[in-house]
Amino acid sequence: MSELGAFLRSRRERITPAEAGLPSTGRRRTPGLRREELAVLAGISATWYTYLEQGRDVQASDQVLGAIAAALALDPSEKDHLFRLAGRAPADEAEETLPAEVAAVPGLLQPNPAYIIGPTYDVLAHNEAAAELFPVLQGEHPNFVRWTFTDPRARHVVIDWEPEARALLARLRTLTGRYPGDARFTRLINELHEASQEMRSWWPHHDVQAQHSGRKRLRHQRLGAVDYAYTAFHLAEQPGQTLVIYADPKPC
Repeated sequence: MSELGAFLRSRRERITPAEAGLPSTGRRRTPGLRREELAVLAGISATWYTYLEQGRDVQASDQVLGAIAAALALDPSEKDHLFRLAGRAPADEAEETLPAEVAAVPGLLQPNPAYIIGPTYDVLAHNEAAAELFPVLQGEHPNFVRWTFTDPRARHVVIDWEPEARALLARLRTLTGRYPGDARFTRLINELHEASQEMRSWWPHHDVQAQHSGRKRLRHQRLGAVDYAYTAFHLAEQPGQTLVIYADPKPC
């Protein structure tokens, strides 16, 4: 049985007919719902669902996966896992949120600039020092890739703009491979192609790069040109989210 099939079976077996709103049919040899019952709840063919759970070569649409997730009463993390096991982007594209205790972390790192980003470089939380360093954080729904390629202020703040922008684009390319078919990446990439000549020129090169630590020269609005050490940490419970910290500032 495939990992997808094993996951589906484990979630099917933990739900009782009563919990699923089905009438009791007496004693059962196995726990949880039968495949046929789950198929009825999801509005799909029992044979087709059996093939999916057995790991046969069938493809499930986002709509079908969503129906299965609803029938299994999966929580958001489980639903996300189901879609990824099926080789599809998560169906729920609701705005990313952080638990309050995680969102508070950048504030604890003040006066070092710090922020948390999602997979597409949306900024989910930041501290005052980061907002002072990066003007993008003073607006609504900030995104570092969009800012880098579409806001002229980015070329002033990021002293070595071209190599830094190329490296950022290579990291975005790497992330698109980890989230195949994810509409968030498609929308962002299409937007950048329309807005940036550099994007149109560099994207076809297929450069890739993992997130890493290093040093970066930035122009601080109050301190002037500063060379920072920066470090990126993936969050344990949400590895697609990253905490970035700037420290050890040195005058350029």
